[in-house]
Amino acid sequence: MTRKERAEAFFDILLTLYPDAQCSLIYENPLQLLIATQLSAQCTDARVNMVTPALFKKYPDVYAFANATQEDMEEAIRSTGFYRNKAKNIIACCNKIIENFNSDVPDNMEDLLTLDGVGRKTANLVLGDIFGKGGMVIDTHAKRILYRVGLTKESLPEKVERDTEALLPREKHSDFCHRLVLHGRALCTSRKPKCSECPASNVCKKMGV
Repeated sequence: MTRKERAEAFFDILLTLYPDAQCSLIYENPLQLLIATQLSAQCTDARVNMVTPALFKKYPDVYAFANATQEDMEEAIRSTGFYRNKAKNIIACCNKIIENFNSDVPDNMEDLLTLDGVGRKTANLVLGDIFGKGGMVIDTHAKRILYRVGLTKESLPEKVERDTEALLPREKHSDFCHRLVLHGRALCTSRKPKCSECPASNVCKKMGV
């Protein structure tokens, strides 16, 4: 089985297992997804979703975020962890969106990466879920599972992304990565993966296939 064949077979299994997979962050527009994704660094999506309703009410648009004080922003996002750095990045990010991109979240990787607090993971998530042109979103679940299944031997997120992006059509990348998150939580867990219960064991290199 080639890596491409393995990826296609694995995608079909995940599609059956998690037919309604979608981004677990709650948002209503591109800016909200961009900010929620920044807050999710070293934090659970569940915790972020507890914080963002009040946050987005207090700061309803890019101008409100750009004009926020560091102190107020820190207080609003404190429970997401690393709040000082996140607050600084969010304010600076929104100022750049206003100054450089006519107040709109950019729709391409090059421009997104110029924003404070935005790396390839965040950019790919926004590009995929908002603009329909994302790449592989390599979080801890994706990195772990892609290695176990045998779709990459790389360990650095950017190298994993580059190594796997051609295995599936680009329009499937976002769906695939959302399903990897669900699979990582349900069966392919970090410490004690439930391999005996996993329908993907017949395409998994960890199982010797």
